[in-house]
Amino acid sequence: MREFVRPIAIALSIVSLSAVIAVGSCGGALAQAKQAPAPQGAAPVQPPAVKQMALTDKQIQGVLAAQKDMDAITEKLPDNAKPDPKVTAQLEGVAKKNGFASYDDYNDVIDNISIVLAGFDPATKKYVGSDTVIKAQIAQVQADKKMSAKDKKEALADLNEALKAPAPVIENKGNIDLVAKYYDKLADAMGNDQQ
Repeated sequence: MREFVRPIAIALSIVSLSAVIAVGSCGGALAQAKQAPAPQGAAPVQPPAVKQMALTDKQIQGVLAAQKDMDAITEKLPDNAKPDPKVTAQLEGVAKKNGFASYDDYNDVIDNISIVLAGFDPATKKYVGSDTVIKAQIAQVQADKKMSAKDKKEALADLNEALKAPAPVIENKGNIDLVAKYYDKLADAMGNDQQ
């Protein structure tokens, strides 16, 4: 099951990434991410679109350098934690130490990396688009004989929900090549909190 959690989390992050990051602090982001789904029959709320930008080597290296410190701060936070000025200040400090103007700037870069990473086939490490990745994950879950029926049902429901969301169009095609260059490091660093 572990090998399915990270790809499912990445696929689902596309759906809620902007709304989660827009909260402004990781504690608030965790609370936002854990909200109950909308009641049946209610129209799904679409998060605001990610502010896309052309990524640079320096930004990606900054994310990689900051990730361990960011994880150390956010791993201590309880689920549904309220925004805490002390935690926000720590996150701001880590972001600035690693070359970002602010924690928001860091999050904008994470958003852009995430929407590109979501379209990479983990087996081939090639960009194929997030819909293709999600469809492949659905096929993997359906074929998995070791996965419990309950887990399979939940995973398929999550993946099918992610497939319904409109796939983001990558505005800066150079981001694909840049993320490909750092794919292994990014998948490892950004996947740690999703496994």
